[in-house]
Amino acid sequence: MSLLDHFRPPLSTRRHWHSFHNAWSTYLAEALNEMLPEGYFAEPSAQFGIEIDVATFSEKIPVHSTRQPEISRWVPEAPTATLPFQPTTDVVEVQVFSIEAGPTLVGAIELVSPANKDRPAARDAFISKCQTYLQQGIGLIVVDVVTTLNANLHNELMERLRLEVELLDTGLYTIAYRVAEADNTFHLEFWQETLRIGADLPILPLFLKGGLCLPIDLDHTYQATCDRQRIA
Repeated sequence: MSLLDHFRPPLSTRRHWHSFHNAWSTYLAEALNEMLPEGYFAEPSAQFGIEIDVATFSEKIPVHSTRQPEISRWVPEAPTATLPFQPTTDVVEVQVFSIEAGPTLVGAIELVSPANKDRPAARDAFISKCQTYLQQGIGLIVVDVVTTLNANLHNELMERLRLEVELLDTGLYTIAYRVAEADNTFHLEFWQETLRIGADLPILPLFLKGGLCLPIDLDHTYQATCDRQRIA
């Protein structure tokens, strides 16, 4: 199915992009669970507009402890440092787990949201998460269909990793990453595809940590999402 622009009229005035992303992650996880062998499972995870506000939690929770008076009087010292920090706000991803030694993350598909691209601090938080996945050998696919912002997270990730590669000159793309070892040396491999409004989406490989590789049919899951969201 041809890729639609979910962030500009006319579609943006008829459907909420975050609802579509949420549904798409669900159908991607469903497709993965149909392919994954025993001992693996996939879960969608979507969080939008995460805020950290301790003051909103004002309910008093009883503490059943003989040391309760002592604990209630304890106050920590001033922090050693207070620095600017940006947590990852919007998260739309599909995580693949292996249960061989308890649920262990072995692969992830990240659907980029506008909040991941709009500010340097937000982009840095998203890139840090991707960097952590790759450094742990976790297979990763990033899908960016956000048309309202031009920032390229792949280019910034390559700069963060200090890798000299030809940078993408488009804001819409999908890339699969794999950390591979050859001759006792680790390499980062990636498969990139440029996306265009009105064009079909590709099939990309998801390399799970441990060696398993699965074909991720973005077009099929995208079409299923459009159909079930009643988007003509």
